[in-house]
Amino acid sequence: MKVTLFQKQGSDQITMKVLFLELEQHLKSSSGASVVAIDNKIEQAMDLVKSHLMYAVREEVEVLKEQIKELIEKNSQLEQENTLLKTLASPEQLAQFQAQLQTGSPPSSSQSQGTTQQPAQPASQGSGPSA
Repeated sequence: MKVTLFQKQGSDQITMKVLFLELEQHLKSSSGASVVAIDNKIEQAMDLVKSHLMYAVREEVEVLKEQIKELIEKNSQLEQENTLLKTLASPEQLAQFQAQLQTGSPPSSSQSQGTTQQPAQPASQGSGPSA
């Protein structure tokens, strides 16, 4: 009787090992499939994020290109105004302006001290609306 009981326990252990191995293989194969499915979903999500980011970047680039174009035009306009004001200003006014630049005092004090205020007005009018 002891022999048959021992044999039964041995066969039960073999059966349990076989069941365990089959269960392990099943879990590995199903988890492998789920890992692949999860990887695919992650990849799809990353592609979606990438496409949204690329769209946002393209829009921002277009806005910045437009701003650069406007700034180039404004710079050109201000350079023309600057050239005009330099030609209209007297040598004394230019010297006074250079002195103010070196001391760091605000240009508004030159308008009250200057004899001609008219050349300074177009510059303030030109820069007012764009700021």
